[in-house]
Amino acid sequence: MSSKSFFDSEEDAAQSNKLARKAKESPFMLVGIAGFVAAGLIGAYKYRTRGTMSTSVFLMQLRVAAQGTVVGCLTVGLAYTMAKEYLFDKAPKEK
Repeated sequence: MSSKSFFDSEEDAAQSNKLARKAKESPFMLVGIAGFVAAGLIGAYKYRTRGTMSTSVFLMQLRVAAQGTVVGCLTVGLAYTMAKEYLFDKAPKEK
């Protein structure tokens, strides 16, 4: 019998390696995902106290807030990466 679990596959290992590599390359992606989840959780909590606002309008505003969080984090990450690459790297690159 094999010591491998039935549920562990090479594809699952490849996906976890891919996520780890992406997290190392662009950590602001994970911050964006965390912000998206936080906006969703806050929205779920505030859903109870929405007052007379209809559900569709509340969900539309929540979607815009969650997307804005992700886009903002990715923009900050892109600006940081560009600044690190072009402004702070003073060593000349050899071709």
